[in-house]
Amino acid sequence: MSEIQGAAGAVVPVVPDDVPGTRRVVLFGPPGIGKTTTAGVLGRRLGLPVLRLAPGPQDARISWTGLLELALALQPLPAAGELAAALDEAAGRPGPPDGAGPALRLRRLTTALLREAPPLTLVVDNAQWLDAASAAVLRWALRLVPDLPVIVAERTWRPGAEGHWSGEDAHVVRVPSLAHHQIAALLALYRPTAREVTRIHACSGGNPALALALADDRGRTADGPTAQGPEDDPVLPPAARRLVGEWLSTVSGEVQELLTFAALDDRPDRRLLGRLAGPAAEHLLTEAEAAGLIDTDQPDGTVRFTASAIGAELTARLPDTARRLLHARLAEASHDGLRRDRHTALASDADDPRIAQHAARAAVSARRRGEHALAAELSLFAAQRTPPQDTALLTERALTAARDAAHYGDLARGRTAARLVLQHDSSPAQRVDTLIALIDASGQHLDDADHLFADALHTAAGHPDLTAQILIRRSLWANVNEGDPQRACDLAEQAATLSEAAGDTATTAMALTLQARFQRILGHPGTGTTLARALFLPRNPLTPVNGTPQHLAARHTLFDDRPDQARTLLLPLLVEAERTADAEATVDILRSLAEAELRAGRCTRALDHAHRAQILTDRTSLSPAPACYTSALVEGAARNTDTALAHARRGIDTARHEDNKVFLSRNLFALGHLLMTTGHPKEALDALEEVRALEERQQVRDPSLLRWHPELAETLTAHGRLDEAQDLLDDTRRTATELGRTSVLPGLDRAQALLEAARGDYDTAAHRLGEAADHLHHLPLDRGRTLLALSHTERRARRRASARTAAQSAADLFTTHQAHPWAEAAARTLRRLDTLPADNRARPHLTGAEQRCAELAAAGASNRDIAAALTVSVKTVEATLTRVYRKLGLHSRVQLPHTVTPARE
Repeated sequence: MSEIQGAAGAVVPVVPDDVPGTRRVVLFGPPGIGKTTTAGVLGRRLGLPVLRLAPGPQDARISWTGLLELALALQPLPAAGELAAALDEAAGRPGPPDGAGPALRLRRLTTALLREAPPLTLVVDNAQWLDAASAAVLRWALRLVPDLPVIVAERTWRPGAEGHWSGEDAHVVRVPSLAHHQIAALLALYRPTAREVTRIHACSGGNPALALALADDRGRTADGPTAQGPEDDPVLPPAARRLVGEWLSTVSGEVQELLTFAALDDRPDRRLLGRLAGPAAEHLLTEAEAAGLIDTDQPDGTVRFTASAIGAELTARLPDTARRLLHARLAEASHDGLRRDRHTALASDADDPRIAQHAARAAVSARRRGEHALAAELSLFAAQRTPPQDTALLTERALTAARDAAHYGDLARGRTAARLVLQHDSSPAQRVDTLIALIDASGQHLDDADHLFADALHTAAGHPDLTAQILIRRSLWANVNEGDPQRACDLAEQAATLSEAAGDTATTAMALTLQARFQRILGHPGTGTTLARALFLPRNPLTPVNGTPQHLAARHTLFDDRPDQARTLLLPLLVEAERTADAEATVDILRSLAEAELRAGRCTRALDHAHRAQILTDRTSLSPAPACYTSALVEGAARNTDTALAHARRGIDTARHEDNKVFLSRNLFALGHLLMTTGHPKEALDALEEVRALEERQQVRDPSLLRWHPELAETLTAHGRLDEAQDLLDDTRRTATELGRTSVLPGLDRAQALLEAARGDYDTAAHRLGEAADHLHHLPLDRGRTLLALSHTERRARRRASARTAAQSAADLFTTHQAHPWAEAAARTLRRLDTLPADNRARPHLTGAEQRCAELAAAGASNRDIAAALTVSVKTVEATLTRVYRKLGLHSRVQLPHTVTPARE
């Protein structure tokens, strides 16, 4: 990728490196997307001086200004003076750009000037303002100078019949918007939280200049990069408004009018916009899409703004009266009853109390249809329009709005609704329900958690059923944010006791489910009994699907390596979560399904589930950390390790900002695994050792939940820390055996075999790997990975035929199950076996740690010096050299310099 520098010097990709060898490139994209920077990067890549022309808006209507700028830039070349003089004459009697007379002479002089110029790259920035006369002459002249590199940057690409004026074979590149992790790198100097990065990325659509304008202003607002204006629409800061206004100016007024309608609707589609604009709608939408303002290629047929700031600016321009009139037109044109109700409500006079009842009824319809985002908007609107003197009704509607907001993870509306309840007289049950809804809507974003929980418990005093519901949320907080599953388990047990005494079976089931979850983490023998008690109780349809014992049972089945059974249990839960439009529950079920499909080797399905979970997460206020963890695992095994690494790093950053210890550990595990498999053992060791420290602090005893143990043991082995690796494997095997977690044993066997191979015991290692592979027929990717390890072991034992058989079996498995990164790794192993020179085939293989140790010893370093250089103990050095002697068939240290090339210090 070509690169730009972020605000803190971070490197941010801009345009792919695979631009063909053509010497003519056209870059296009909206204002602020980075065309100028990208043109500079491409120009420097060619290694030639850059001649930059930059016409402005005032130049577009004046003939020959572009050629005059070229002539002035190339002075004192003789042809430059002649061209400037000819342009002066042409200005006195302008003619048609492509006609006879002045134009022919200008073509000849421009061609001569370009041929006379020293080697350079011509960059034309803001080419949308290049005057037509100059463009016509340059089109003709550049055909005669085919070796001159030309890079053009302009806002939109509207190809003509003859292609671009810079060359008919010009390679056209849309400068892409920046991805989430690239925006994070760009804004590093501002030290934004992960939540702020997510909001700025959505608001800017990945436009770097717009993201910087939003980040520069974010400190002036209390919650994110924008303040709130009428109807809860975001109000952009002045710099961002100017940039978006410039972007909108690239399209006609008719397009802007149609986009304003789209901005006022929550799900605009072609049918609705066609009713508003008539036959011209398709043409107007095409113009908007060419300008990069919208994306019409959505699976649900909707029209989406590429940056939410575009819609915010369009609505912010509207006076209240005009806004209501446009909502009225949308109500008439809407083909969806719910949207018609929404627009009718928004078109009404704010002082009309009847509209509150209308909005409340519409919210009920939206809720029944599972559209909780719309229900949250309408129910909050109903509460805000309820007369203040009608306290009971206002409180009821605001509480409903808070619940709707919690269901969709809409923290902003949840807080607004909660304030309405808490500002008026209400019952303890209503106040507790409101506080619980606010906690549920907040996810990992609670900045005042202790105060909120204390307030809720004080309000619930004397009501055991209400207290139990608060303790359930408190137990989740203790596990995720405090990293204390024992305290979480105690709180869940207390909640179960209180709710059972109060006869609240639904709350009891939730509490027992959490208790069973934390008991498994702690390795408690009563886990199965507690979960069975929860499964026996009747289901409450209001309980979030991801909080049910049925979901936990599916997760436990997955931990026990029964992915097909887990999938069978999860699919009905996904249907239920999607039917109720519970965003958080849907993401959790999709993540579980992705992990189950991946374990079963169904990579395409796993990718689909992970992708859906990531999209839904990014469209709501949910924490990205859980979806990033699943995406990292699935992408790394099934499609692209670079993308997987980006997901893991984003998940780590988010979890650190949110103090989410559970998903910090998981994303670090994903990162360590990916780094190890891509050949970065040092960085992998850092990540995995942090995982071990986190898991130990969180008292996680069950090794089946997050299988970092064999990964860390393998990484320690690669670093020559064999005794540490052995201790870890022995401890983990004892715990797994004690808890009956046989599902983790094949992974431990793989790591143990690699450790034995590092000690030179290839026969034992190969036998162990073969047995492990035989136990993994139901987990094809794990089986393939074990066979690949067997191939490496057999190669080191100089059994090339067996090594090739194992590698081919692994390659066949990975290819069949579409695990592309692993298939490529197996293919590389096969190529290495096929091309290995005959003299090297019989040569013993030393690990990296053994090779380095042998080189230092061959150079004359003492064991103590070697230990200091490699940051290991003297005992480890002695053991390593013993293995080196055995592998190389040596009897003493003095033979090393004759066998191993000494290290050069």
